[in-house]
Amino acid sequence: MTHDDESAAVRRIWSGLGLPGIIDVHTHFMPKSVMDKVWNYFDSAGPMLGRSWPITYRTDEARRVEMLRAFGVRRFTSLVYPHKPQMAAWLNQWAAEFARETPECLATATFYPEAAAAGYVSEAIRSGVRIFKAHIQVGDYDPNDPLLDEVWGAIEDSGIPVVIHCGSGPQPGRFTGPEPIRRLLRRHPRLTLIVAHMGMPEYRDFLDICLDSAAVHLDTTMAFTAFVDELMPFPAGDLPRLRAAGERILFGSDFPNIPYGYHDALTAVTAVPGVDDAWLRGVFHDNAARLLAIGGDA
Repeated sequence: MTHDDESAAVRRIWSGLGLPGIIDVHTHFMPKSVMDKVWNYFDSAGPMLGRSWPITYRTDEARRVEMLRAFGVRRFTSLVYPHKPQMAAWLNQWAAEFARETPECLATATFYPEAAAAGYVSEAIRSGVRIFKAHIQVGDYDPNDPLLDEVWGAIEDSGIPVVIHCGSGPQPGRFTGPEPIRRLLRRHPRLTLIVAHMGMPEYRDFLDICLDSAAVHLDTTMAFTAFVDELMPFPAGDLPRLRAAGERILFGSDFPNIPYGYHDALTAVTAVPGVDDAWLRGVFHDNAARLLAIGGDA
């Protein structure tokens, strides 16, 4: 499928639902040196993951932005994340500049358990950041690390959502899984979390957390696709609860780092058994618009 054909197919999905476009809460734009390392990881991770992971949209930054525009993505994110200390503040500076230059991009920031974290997170909040990213697996840190106490407190008070990769897919980490998040929410019950990848493969546990915690959401990133269903399928018995949680399910794609097309990411969601157009309108647009206060002129 050519890009023009794919763009037309994507637009048919959201226009057929009566939507003005898509809001994608899980896309990645990073400094080139960091993105190159991410792509190199996926290129070399085949033996560890048990399969190849080709990057479908491996092209330059400007071209990737134009692709999302052609798909009709009204708002997207630049989810950056550090894997070591003294990296997050630099990533935040880059992401803030990218958002200033890219009107569709929601201003994004990140953090790491380090002494400086409370300062640069507070600065990001003052500067108008719209969404944070936390990657427990790559960062290899406990979300309950005391160095993050002030960070979580400030974010909780701000109400700004955090897209958090805390499930154990594609590979478990020392601090992944539902229990660290349950402990975090006991201390900060008003945290607005968006659990990436629906918490795969611990779908059921994270769906429990979502249904028990009014401010917790799940994003659909990679869930329900053929690529994931081969190894980590969503449990069919939990589909009624997933449908019941519809107002807190948000669309995410993982663009550009996906091993299939953007159109496939959407059709995987539209094919979830038992969902109706109202549920899909919420997932592809309306739920995120409400959570992120995105108006009709976006």
